[in-house]
Amino acid sequence: MNDEMQEILNDFLTESNEMLEMLDQRFITLEADPGNKDLLNEIFRAMHSMKGSAGFLGFNRLVDVAHRGENILNKLRQGEMAVVPTVISVILEAIDVIKALMADIRESGTDLHVATDSIAAKLDAIINGQVGESASPEVASVPVQAQASSSASSIPVSARGSTVAPSEPAPPTLGEILVNEGLASKDQVLDALNAQQHQPEPKTPLGEILLQAKAITERALDQALQKQEKQAKPAEEDATIRVETKRLDSVMNLVGELVLGRNRLIKIGTQLEQDHESDPQVRALSETLAQLNLVTTDLQLAVMKTRMLPIKKVFAKLPRMVRDLSQKLAKQVRLEMDGEETELDKSVADEIGDPLVHLVRNAIDHGIEMPAERQARGKPSEGQLAIVASQEGNSIVIRIKDDGRGIQVEKVKAKALAKGLVSEAELATMEHREILNLIFLPGFSTAEQVTDVSGRGVGMDVVRTNIRKINGSVELESEPGKGSQIVIKLPLTIAIIQALMVEVERSIFAIPLGSVIEAVRITKSDIKTINGREVLHLRDRVLPLIRLAQEFEIPTDSDRERFYVVVAALGDRRVGVVVDELRSQEEVVIKSIWDYLETVKGVSGATITGEGKVVLILDTAELVQNAQAWHNAGMAA
Repeated sequence: MNDEMQEILNDFLTESNEMLEMLDQRFITLEADPGNKDLLNEIFRAMHSMKGSAGFLGFNRLVDVAHRGENILNKLRQGEMAVVPTVISVILEAIDVIKALMADIRESGTDLHVATDSIAAKLDAIINGQVGESASPEVASVPVQAQASSSASSIPVSARGSTVAPSEPAPPTLGEILVNEGLASKDQVLDALNAQQHQPEPKTPLGEILLQAKAITERALDQALQKQEKQAKPAEEDATIRVETKRLDSVMNLVGELVLGRNRLIKIGTQLEQDHESDPQVRALSETLAQLNLVTTDLQLAVMKTRMLPIKKVFAKLPRMVRDLSQKLAKQVRLEMDGEETELDKSVADEIGDPLVHLVRNAIDHGIEMPAERQARGKPSEGQLAIVASQEGNSIVIRIKDDGRGIQVEKVKAKALAKGLVSEAELATMEHREILNLIFLPGFSTAEQVTDVSGRGVGMDVVRTNIRKINGSVELESEPGKGSQIVIKLPLTIAIIQALMVEVERSIFAIPLGSVIEAVRITKSDIKTINGREVLHLRDRVLPLIRLAQEFEIPTDSDRERFYVVVAALGDRRVGVVVDELRSQEEVVIKSIWDYLETVKGVSGATITGEGKVVLILDTAELVQNAQAWHNAGMAA
C-alpha cells in the first residue's frame, strides 16, 4: 500500500471510530426519544457515509453489515418500522461487530477475520419483520435525558443542521444546493416538494422522492447532503486540525525539559545575583531570566491546554454500557451525567476510563436492587445512577453515586476478618469510613458468587492501584439502604505539578501541593505518643505523624529539637509529615519510575531540581492511609 492510500486508510479508521462512538450515544438517545426524525436522519447519514468509505477501500464485510443496518434505519425513517428496544439492541450489536471489523482492519489491513453471518441473520430477520416489536422489552432499558442544560446533561444530541443565531443567514436547504450545484433542475425540485406536501405524516425525505423519480443519482444526493451538513456547522469547527497524540506527547516532553532547564538557570541566576549584586551584566541576566520564565510558563500552559479533553470523551461509553448491563441484570437504571465539559489531560483521561467502567458496573451489579426489592423497600422501581465531574482547584473530582442498597459495614467486617486483612482489635478502633474502604484491599469481595459482572474480588484493588499510578485517590462513602458514593480525585495533568520541596537529613523530597493543607513549626516536646505511635495535637485534632526519615530508612540526628509538620489530606483524613526544613515551592516535571520503585511505598514518581538533583515525589494518598492504619493498630494494642 502506497503512502497516499495508507493516509486515506488512517483517516478512514480515525473518522469511523469517532462516528461509531457517536452512533452509540445517538442510539441510546433515540431509544428514549423515538419520534426524533432529525436524530434518525443524522444516524442514517453517518451509517451511509461509513458504508461508502468502506466500499471505496474494498472492505466488503463491513459494507455488508453497514448496508443491512442502513436498510433498517431507512425503514425507521419511512415509518415502516417502530423504534423499539428490540430493534435498537440488534443495531447496537451490529455497531459492535463493525467495531471489531475496524480493529481487524487496523491489525491486519483486511476485514476477513471477523465472523458476520450471525449479525447479518439478525439484521435480516428485523428487515423481514421476523422480530417482535413490543413497545417495551422484558428487561428494562436505560432512560437517558436528551435535553442538555448549562449545568447538566445526559447525552447531548446534535440535531441535523446546527441552530444558527437569528442575525446570521440560514444554511441552504437541500433543494437550493441541488439546483445551485446543477445536480437537479428547479422544476424537478418543485415537483418533489409538491409531492411531499401532499403526503401524510411521516413524509418521505425530499432526497428519497428525487431518487425514486430518478431526478438525481445517489452520488449527487450524497454530495448535496455533505455540503448541506458542512455549511450548517459553525465556522469554529473548520478551524481545527487533527494532531497525533504522540506528537503532543513529544512536545510536552520537550516543554518538561525546558522547565527543568529554566529552573536550573533561575537557581544559577539567583546565586550569581547574591554573589555579584552590583554587576550590570548579572542584573541584565536576571532580567533576561525573568522574561524567559514568563515565556516558558506561557508556553507550558499553552501546550497543556492543547492536551486537555472534555471528560465527556471518557463518559461517552457509559450510557451504552449501563443500558446493556441493566437489561442483562433485569434492572431499571436511570443514568444522569453532569460536568461533561470539565477538562483534564489526555493522559489522565486514558488512564481513568477502565477504572470508571469497573466502578459503574459495580454500582449496577452490587448497589442498585432489583425492581421488586426496591418497591418492597418503598423506593421507585427505577434506580438512580449519577456521575458528576467538577474541577476543584488543581484537581478533577468525579463522583459516582447510586441510590441502591448501600454497603453493610458488618458484612465488610466479617469478610475482612475471614480473610485475615485486619484483626478484631484494629476493627474496634476504625471509623465507619475506614472500614468501608477495606474493600480496596487486594482480594477483598463481598460477592456471594463469581460472575462476569461482579468479577473475582480483585477489581477494586486494581481500580485503586491504577488511580494511584496517576497520582489520584479514591474514597468510598455508603449508607445502608440509601446508596453509595465513590469519590475519585485526579490531577489536572500528570506531567508538571506544583510541589512543596522539603528536606530531611539533607535529602530532598517533593510533596504535591494539591494535597497540602498547611505546614506548622513544632518542637520535640509537642510530639506525643499514644500506644507507641507518635501524634500531634493540632487544634482539637489528633494528627497521626509519619517521619520520612523512618519511612525511607535515613540515618537521623536524634538531637534535633525543632521540626516542621506538613499536614497532608486524603478526603477528610489528615496526617502530619515530619520534616527538618521547608525549602521552596516549585514547579516540577514528573518522571515516571513505577517500573523501578513499584514496591517502594509512599513514592509516586521523581523529578529533577534546579540544582540538578533527582528528588522523589511522595504519594501522599498512600502516606495518609498508611499513617492512619498504623495509628489504628497502635490504638488497638
